[in-house]
Amino acid sequence: MREWPSQGDLVVCTVAKVMDFGVFAELDEYDKKEGLIHISEVAAGWVKYIRDYLREGQKIVCKVLSVNPKRGHIDLSFKDVNEHQRRDKIQEWKSELRAEKWLSFAIGDADVERQLADTLLDSFGSLYNAFEETVISSKSVLIDAGIDEEYAIKIEEVAIENVKIPSVDITGFLDLTCPAPDGVDAIKRSLAAAATVDADCVTLEISYVGAPRYRIHVTAPDYKLAERILKESAKRAIDEIEHLDGEGTFHRHEE
Repeated sequence: MREWPSQGDLVVCTVAKVMDFGVFAELDEYDKKEGLIHISEVAAGWVKYIRDYLREGQKIVCKVLSVNPKRGHIDLSFKDVNEHQRRDKIQEWKSELRAEKWLSFAIGDADVERQLADTLLDSFGSLYNAFEETVISSKSVLIDAGIDEEYAIKIEEVAIENVKIPSVDITGFLDLTCPAPDGVDAIKRSLAAAATVDADCVTLEISYVGAPRYRIHVTAPDYKLAERILKESAKRAIDEIEHLDGEGTFHRHEE
């Protein structure tokens, strides 16, 4: 794990001491190293009483202005962090705390945990990302990152139990017709082709709306993947029905 933050990083802090000239805050993610928020970095404009903005024990998010490891000095800004950044950073921090506990559950040996944590951070950027990627792509991503299979299996088990992958749902519509005598079979074959699209952590469902319309419903981890699967499914259906002398059209929204 990194011992010191870098300039420009957003860090979670606990206000330790409020003074007339500024605030001393402990960096929660960096072994409680102390940073200084000068009064000019507390809020935009003139600040008369710092306690109107910050108080001891308060959990805050700051931006790192400068770091001097030799002097043990860190300059922070509270005013340079907007509400959106604050919420995202707090959520990221909470997720990382959960991931640290999961790693402890999986391994149960502090020395091994530290070694694995360093490897996971180097490969995935955060422990939570490592657990999330494991659920999406299996323990193979851990092994590829240099984790012994023995530990990869344990981490995967804990990941599956605890990580809920966020998902999005999108829908599209197919109109399929075929005037041939075996037109019904042609439509069935077309729908079967549409259902062959597959991807990790993606669910694809096709249902009947009313002649000649069918609904394609896709659940995926993100919109980009969901849209790709939806369009590919529709394309396979249309290619198949046209091959069988029928017609197919795709509508992103029901008309």
